[in-house]
Amino acid sequence: MVMHHRVCSCVVSATKIGIIGASGFTGAELLRLCASHPDLEVVVATGDTQAGTPVASLYPSLAAAYPDLVYAAYDPAAVSGLDLVFCALPHGSTQEVVAEILGKVPRIVDLSADFRLKDPSLYPKWYGEEHHHPELLAEAAFGLPEHFRGEIGDARLVAAPGCYVTAAALALRPLVQRGIVESTGIVVDAASGVSGAGKGLKAETAFCTVDEDFTAYSLLTHRHTPEIEQATGGQVLFTPHLAPMNRGILATCYARPAEPTSTDEVLAALHAAYAGEPFVVVSERSPSTKATFGSNSAHITARVDPRTHWVVVIAAIDNLMKGASGQALQCANILLGRPETTGLPVVGVYP
Repeated sequence: MVMHHRVCSCVVSATKIGIIGASGFTGAELLRLCASHPDLEVVVATGDTQAGTPVASLYPSLAAAYPDLVYAAYDPAAVSGLDLVFCALPHGSTQEVVAEILGKVPRIVDLSADFRLKDPSLYPKWYGEEHHHPELLAEAAFGLPEHFRGEIGDARLVAAPGCYVTAAALALRPLVQRGIVESTGIVVDAASGVSGAGKGLKAETAFCTVDEDFTAYSLLTHRHTPEIEQATGGQVLFTPHLAPMNRGILATCYARPAEPTSTDEVLAALHAAYAGEPFVVVSERSPSTKATFGSNSAHITARVDPRTHWVVVIAAIDNLMKGASGQALQCANILLGRPETTGLPVVGVYP
């Protein structure tokens, strides 16, 4: 008896997405990730300064995936009918765009800082101007899935946190929330690769400036400070540093224990907080940025110094991945009902 197996001819339609601001570093990283995602089709890729330029010309690394895609000028009508839009515009540029397209697309993931802070009064102080659409701040879900997953799933608008914020929050929030460390007097020293400053030409990020140098900047005034405090639940003194590397964030965080504790107890609390989280590795190893290069993973360790009574927590991430585009795609997967790991590498590139 011959058994005839019927082959299904149905085709599952791809999820159509747009990337507004696709010509910057985070936009290019989104294009790279979407090329490996089994369900996403990039329909719109805007870049006003590069309009008319083939993606493959600006980023030859993307040529095999996007041989014919050309950057377009931003047009709000072009996003109508898309399933999801990523906004990868500079800080301060997204407020009007989101307000304009929020009714045209069902889901937006914003990579800028424009909708991260819940308190609108913080924007004039830290970003230099009033927020133009404060009514949307309460609606925006904070896009750090390991701690705010429940707020993301049904959101129309997700604000993916900054790279410094992601590293500091993953390191500190479990300890602050569980009362293991004091919520005041926290110190965060963090170093970033140069890509964190964006693609624009600046004297302070030019090769001759950055090479063979290591410097602190924005002393006491860095605009991610209130976001770190919002995400960690603590009062933070934050000092960022620029390191001569392309990618990576290494955040070294110091806090006072709320009561006597030990390294084993703090590591156990971090293990418990991130049990089952595919992108967070907690171990005794001191994290390195190169171990996370090209992955969406965060590597974390902790120590308790019995001599000085400080708790030290260290986190490493790739600033363009878990610190930006990778995390944005992780949030998009949640919004679209996909497994969070879809299209996202957990293993870094080495050497």
